[in-house]
Amino acid sequence: MRGLTGSGPGGVRGRVQAVIVALAGIAALALFVAACGTGGTGARDEGPAHASAVAGAVPSPPPSPSESYRRVDAVALIKKDPAVSETVKRELKPCSGHDYPVDVSYGHLTGSTADDVVVNVLTCADAVGIGSYVYQDVDGVYRNVFHTEESPVYAEIDQDTLTVTKQVYKKDDPITAPSGEDVITYDWKGGRFVEGRVVHTDYGSAAGADPSPEPSG
Repeated sequence: MRGLTGSGPGGVRGRVQAVIVALAGIAALALFVAACGTGGTGARDEGPAHASAVAGAVPSPPPSPSESYRRVDAVALIKKDPAVSETVKRELKPCSGHDYPVDVSYGHLTGSTADDVVVNVLTCADAVGIGSYVYQDVDGVYRNVFHTEESPVYAEIDQDTLTVTKQVYKKDDPITAPSGEDVITYDWKGGRFVEGRVVHTDYGSAAGADPSPEPSG
């Protein structure tokens, strides 16, 4: 029994504690290996922290609308287009400085993945539309798929539908005071625009309009 030096209560307690510590270390190592081997639960699957996950970081804003379409030179497009009349081309001149009287809109009208382009040519003096045109991007080349030069006219994109507004004048109406307007919708069918609904509006005159009848009784 002498050879069992340290076999008293203190020595036994020390050896038991050492065994517990060793077992705890083995268990921790096993858990770490298991975590790394599972899909999506271990630190290895997480990868490096994303920039937005860093405290105080702000996610990058989405691209602005100006970055989502290919901007065109509308003036050059009109002047090179054989479908545009020579009268409109002659009228297309800078009003003041380098500003041309054109309105340009971008949107989806023809089902193409690229944005279509709507161009309105106006007069400088009173901004009356003298021509409206729609161009489709075909493999990077713009093709005229719609045009009207029945002035006064103005084309717009309304929820992926082409709408064309034409002012209606009576015999003695001044250019600045039409009697009404026709709003015509066009749908893209079979590779071309097909005329749809026509809504006519009479502007009327408050001074000359007949009063509404009063309800009876």
